[in-house]
Amino acid sequence: MSRDMLLEIGVEEMPSALMKAALDDLKTIAVTKMQSSRIGYVEVATMGTPRRLVLYIQGLDEKQDDSLEEIRGPKKSSAFNPDGSPTKAALGFARSQGIDVSTLEVRDLAGIEYVYAIKKETGGQTEEVLPGLLTEIIYSLNFSRSMRWGYYHTRFARPIRWILALFGDKILDLTVENVRSAGWTMGHRFLAPDPIAVNCISDYFTALRENYVIVDHMERMEMIWSQIKEVAAAAGGMIQENEDLLEEVTFLVEYPTAFYGRFSESYLEVPPEVLTTSMIAHQRYFPVFDANNKLMAGFIGVKNGTDYCLDQVRAGNERVLKARLEDALFFWKEDTSKSLADLVPGLQEVLFHEKLGSVFKKVECLRKLTVDVGADLKLSSPDILDRAASLCKADLLSNMVYEFPELQGIMGRYYALHGNEDGEVANAIVEHYLPRFAGDGLPKSATGTALSVAEKLFNLTAFFAIGIKPSGSQDPYALRRQALGIVNIILDLGISVDLRSLIIKTHNLMDDFRLDLNAEDTAADLMDFILQRMRGVMLDKGYSYDVIDAVLYRGENNLLQIAARAEAVSEFKNTPDWEDFLVVFNRCHNLSKKWDSQVVAPDILVDKSEMVLYQHYLQVRPALEKLIHEGRYKDGLKILAELRPDVDGFFEAVMVMVEDEELKAARLGILKSIAVLFNLAADFTKVVA
Repeated sequence: MSRDMLLEIGVEEMPSALMKAALDDLKTIAVTKMQSSRIGYVEVATMGTPRRLVLYIQGLDEKQDDSLEEIRGPKKSSAFNPDGSPTKAALGFARSQGIDVSTLEVRDLAGIEYVYAIKKETGGQTEEVLPGLLTEIIYSLNFSRSMRWGYYHTRFARPIRWILALFGDKILDLTVENVRSAGWTMGHRFLAPDPIAVNCISDYFTALRENYVIVDHMERMEMIWSQIKEVAAAAGGMIQENEDLLEEVTFLVEYPTAFYGRFSESYLEVPPEVLTTSMIAHQRYFPVFDANNKLMAGFIGVKNGTDYCLDQVRAGNERVLKARLEDALFFWKEDTSKSLADLVPGLQEVLFHEKLGSVFKKVECLRKLTVDVGADLKLSSPDILDRAASLCKADLLSNMVYEFPELQGIMGRYYALHGNEDGEVANAIVEHYLPRFAGDGLPKSATGTALSVAEKLFNLTAFFAIGIKPSGSQDPYALRRQALGIVNIILDLGISVDLRSLIIKTHNLMDDFRLDLNAEDTAADLMDFILQRMRGVMLDKGYSYDVIDAVLYRGENNLLQIAARAEAVSEFKNTPDWEDFLVVFNRCHNLSKKWDSQVVAPDILVDKSEMVLYQHYLQVRPALEKLIHEGRYKDGLKILAELRPDVDGFFEAVMVMVEDEELKAARLGILKSIAVLFNLAADFTKVVA
């Protein structure tokens, strides 16, 4: 037999940012607790509103499963004396397992007899176990931000105000600090402020809906999305998908009602990113767009309640938004009254880092670096690169970015265009921050690409050179993200560049910075760091770990070549030539791996097979080096596989480890020379056949 179970933890309004993680955590902990307690169930679900976290388990067994644990102890010969009496080993083992030594059983395992402790436990009634389990679940919940209340020691996201725990129609008794579970819940804070009696689980969901609470957050989310699309359509517009905003609004309300509000079209003079940021980030409104994807002078808000007095709610929200947009319009007019270049000198007063000086000092270095990077990457022209680098941080001193930091770069582009700067320069100002997060777009313009790489190289080199590196989960300067950005830009845009030399060049531009590490040490540390990010990218692209290890073994400085070698090795493993390739490598490498010399004295060779193999090697080597230099790795691997007949003939005709030391050295030299050729592409000792 089974029954459903429900736990509701009633709290003061929780921050929406904590809700999703809390519900996931609640489900994970509940599943773990039920399994460890041997209580079967059909399905575990969690749901919630700002005022409650709900755990709903369907088909929970009414009785725990019985348990049988068999624990192996010492050998029988060590556990019992010849007369059958237990030894200290048996007595100690039985005592450690909490059983009497007489209950130990002897069993055979692979021909050896051991003693076993057999521990049986009869399952109890779920109803008796649940109160303790549910209390443990509540105490096990963790939050990124938590608090205590009153004089109590329990930490929770917000103070717990009520607890409802039901097993079928049975009210479970549990206590957390000053709150004891009872047979009631609370509806909407304003529309149904009195406690609501609950006698069974089916009553719970019905009662909450009747009291203006949609407890299932997924249902609530669907309601909100449906409502805002309908409201937008009625206003002649449409809504762009924004999953983060939709989730946030879902966890801000218990009973959603969407409404349309308006603002003056005069505010559309301000860049749309400013208006949408004001609406989304500050007010949690959904911007409305017309059929041409142009921002309309309207927004959609979501009220926590019914449509009662909706006109007053709309008017209040319009007043609040108007004040914010009025500020934005003022900032826009103030900022555009001067050119972007006029702001650059003020960067001398903005500290970048105490060891690295001001942002202005960084920009001056960045100007030189961007031109060098552009030359190495064969991107854009020096004049355009220099201008873009000189202006890329100027918008940090604008009123708009001071108010909306997330618009850095975006506003720089608008101000540059307003000041009649070159379009390539303007686009580079916003693109040099890309990619800002996982899945973000990459720079599209040549100038933006060069400036983005230069910006990230500067930050990584500077911080590594003063000893600041990510450790564990700590990465306050987002160095992992920036290294990953460099990897993605290079790979996705197909840029071939010696990254190590660029790092050294970057370091050399910082002569007047107070750095702790020299250029070589910084480059070594930073390349290792970047190659670790490269490893993750290649794993995401589907390359196997052994192939990745093989192509990264040399600490290659050209990421594009690393990726090309990984692609070639992965493809070559699936060709008929792979078997011949492995035979050649393994036979040559295994016998010569302890031999260091590649010197071969041809005059010493006596057998035709070894002369043929050596001549074949001499032909292959320059051809392979040429193919590797041209990036034709797969063709290079193929000609190595073609050594198979001569290698087989060599091993069939001669013995390598002969007494004649000179002849042995010559033969080992041939094998070592062939084995070393393979390293031009990868370390094939790491590749799983």
